[in-house]
Amino acid sequence: MTATTALSAARTTRISGRIRSFLVAQPVWRAGVLAALAGALVTEGYAQVMRALGVPMKAASPGADSAEPIPNFGFASGVLFWAVVGVVLAVALARWAKRPARTFTVTTVVLTTVSLAPPFMAPHTAVSTQIVLAVAHLVAAAVIVPAIAVRLAGRPTR
Repeated sequence: MTATTALSAARTTRISGRIRSFLVAQPVWRAGVLAALAGALVTEGYAQVMRALGVPMKAASPGADSAEPIPNFGFASGVLFWAVVGVVLAVALARWAKRPARTFTVTTVVLTTVSLAPPFMAPHTAVSTQIVLAVAHLVAAAVIVPAIAVRLAGRPTR
């Protein structure tokens, strides 16, 4: 997916009018925190469904001798950790970028694309788990990025 395609997708993402109005009325940090919480909830739900379907939720860090179980709420905590970075980025772009929504969307699409590589490089990890981990990155981004981009687009540019 190219940045241009991603921007078109972000523009056409349908967020209901009430949610859009609510997000735009919030400070950037608060809209980001709400988006992060929603992203963590949805991603953890996805992970729990995959566990119920029998995907082995064990992964190994580089250099580890064996895979360790991914704990319950491990997906949510990972999403929340990295979403804080995204919220800080959004706040900075809202203050200093000429076109904060576009800059945020392009930056996060690139970072999400880069984040797809590590799951496939995890040693001693089942391929099904690697796929679930990579898709979890996409799920989190699909929830968080459009919500923050909507908020940033509601801010007047300089």
